[in-house]
Amino acid sequence: MTNSISRSGRILVLVSAAAMALVSCQSAPAAQPATPQAAPPETSRNSVEPPSPSMVALRWNLLNPAVESLYFHNMDELFETRRVQPASVASVLASSPEPLPSYTFNGTVFTYEEFAERTMTNAFLVIRDGQITFEDYRNRTRADDRFASFSMAKSIVSILVGIAIEKGAIGTVDDLASAYVPELKGTGYEGVSLRHILQMRSGVAYEERYDFGENPSLAAQVHENAIVLNRARFTDAVSGIAGRDAPGSRFNYATMDTAVLGRVLEAASGRPLAEITQEWLWQPAGMEHGGFWIADGPAGVGRELAGMGYNATLRDFGRLGQLMLNGGHAGERAVIPEAWVRDATQMIAFKAGESDDIGTGYGYQWWQLDDEPGAFAAVGLAGQFIYVHPASRTVIVKLSFFPVAEQAALTAESVAFFGAIAAANTR
Repeated sequence: MTNSISRSGRILVLVSAAAMALVSCQSAPAAQPATPQAAPPETSRNSVEPPSPSMVALRWNLLNPAVESLYFHNMDELFETRRVQPASVASVLASSPEPLPSYTFNGTVFTYEEFAERTMTNAFLVIRDGQITFEDYRNRTRADDRFASFSMAKSIVSILVGIAIEKGAIGTVDDLASAYVPELKGTGYEGVSLRHILQMRSGVAYEERYDFGENPSLAAQVHENAIVLNRARFTDAVSGIAGRDAPGSRFNYATMDTAVLGRVLEAASGRPLAEITQEWLWQPAGMEHGGFWIADGPAGVGRELAGMGYNATLRDFGRLGQLMLNGGHAGERAVIPEAWVRDATQMIAFKAGESDDIGTGYGYQWWQLDDEPGAFAAVGLAGQFIYVHPASRTVIVKLSFFPVAEQAALTAESVAFFGAIAAANTR
């Protein structure tokens, strides 16, 4: 069992097992168009009691490769949740099936079936020109399963910040975070703007390193107390975090930054994150199924885990990518400010040593994964991707169960396949 994981985990890291279990996979046929219909309300799976010892043990094994393929689409069985209701009428995703191209990686040509097995795929979706061209569910997953996004949730938080600015709840990205959350004064976040937090350039002394054991790192303590044991809220640790670098000077990936953005959104709107996700984004975008946020802290009173906690269906993650591709529009309806979509996906290239194992740049909680002009992605731990390629009008969603130790190599292979699909769509 690995108990020391560096930032190469790239998002919130729990525990990783050393061995990879063999899993059997099954494919589903290409998708049919979604039928607009009113969806029944969904209720939160919440408890008034702290997690039992058995539940704590299950949570500690979340990133055990032997069980990831199952856990990642059953997160509401493990954690407190805050539900987000779907649209009363879902936007239609028509189906126009097309074969996927082969791709070359490290000098060898592979098919999609080989790719899916090699890169531990749970579900895969390709949308071109607003139509589903390929859809696949594996490992007993289904179209109505809610899959863990892990840090793809950060991109959702970025969207909500943009909407909050348009609505006047937040002034500008250059406002100080402490103007909305006074508790940040006297911490490393005092004097830090929302822009710098969005860019992961807050300058705070927080390392995305999860060293468990006798001398746990701060990130490990936060994870254990807020998520595994539900004793504290994720941002309760902010009071002990100091500043280290000048804000804006250096990229430092920190889930705590996004957790602070979640607090800002709560304070600015006066409402829980799940409520504004539902009202500002999920329902206006015509999402077919409900989603849910995992919650931190004591049972029944914790906050939504802004940095890693959103769960949704494969198609709805695809709709989210399509929304960004369309400049924030769902059909004729403007959901995200077009200017925000543009600004959020303007990337700052990494300097040497800033991000050694993934990507070439970062915007407002969105990644640049390759050198494709204008392409951007939401990225989550263990191989969760929403990849948007504007030049070919393509959105690709891949939901996976990468072993953490293999994340960098499997991400590189996944990005190679994304590029091959985009290239095929431009012919």
